[in-house]
Amino acid sequence: MCVVCGCANATVTHPEQAHVAVDAATGDLHYGAGAARVSVPGMSQARAIKLEADVLGENKRIAEANRAHFAAHGVTAYNLVSSPGSGKTTLLCATIDYLKRHAPDLPLAVIEGDQQTSNDADRIRATGASAIQVNTGKGCHLDAPMVAEAFSRLHLHAHSHAHDEHAHDHQHAQSLLFIENVGNLVCPAMWDLGEAAKIAILSVTEGEDKPLKYPDMFAAAKLMVLNKTDLLPHLDFDMPKCIEYARRVNPGIEVLLVSAKTGAGLDAWVEWLMHPPVA
Repeated sequence: MCVVCGCANATVTHPEQAHVAVDAATGDLHYGAGAARVSVPGMSQARAIKLEADVLGENKRIAEANRAHFAAHGVTAYNLVSSPGSGKTTLLCATIDYLKRHAPDLPLAVIEGDQQTSNDADRIRATGASAIQVNTGKGCHLDAPMVAEAFSRLHLHAHSHAHDEHAHDHQHAQSLLFIENVGNLVCPAMWDLGEAAKIAILSVTEGEDKPLKYPDMFAAAKLMVLNKTDLLPHLDFDMPKCIEYARRVNPGIEVLLVSAKTGAGLDAWVEWLMHPPVA
């Protein structure tokens, strides 16, 4: 048995690459078997751990400042994470429309993350909501400094400051900030943005095994939203198995079924958003 990853059939065939586990039966390679759980060409596992600790440590410091800033102004921030095409933006547009009808006085805004274009922010702004696009270039995720800068430019931020002196008198009148992260089920999992919760959005078109393939993301999420449920009659998607897989990597994860297209499940979704999870 490999002492690194615990696989019964695994052996490390290259001592100089002790972070690589090789399955003796199939030849499959596992590059996340070392202490750093990642392989970087030319970098030792110890160096990779040190670099990650330094970078994530600084990000965590700014994320905590974001969290305090949000809390001081009565803003509840949610970090929406998913693979590309899960329907995050469509769900946000449907959510904004729902809130306009049912809670018209609730302040809300959106920070949109993508590598390029302002397509998603333009869609949000078309609903009448305030949105800031953050393009990351070659970056594969948003980080806490990006969110801090974007939030400072939002109307929601100005609204919060204008109501600071009344914050303690109107704790029920919270504001919502949606952070739509870059479409990616890997990197955003480890980056704290100062959010109240990460919400993993999984389209039923993607396959029920995603929580097992990308466990870090679902382990970090407090809620899994299974989106596009209106397509279920046309798909071979095992809903109970998907939920079982998600709870295998995160026993405490909550699950909601939603169709942004038909509006099914939006009542429960908005109810969850309006009652922030306990940290």
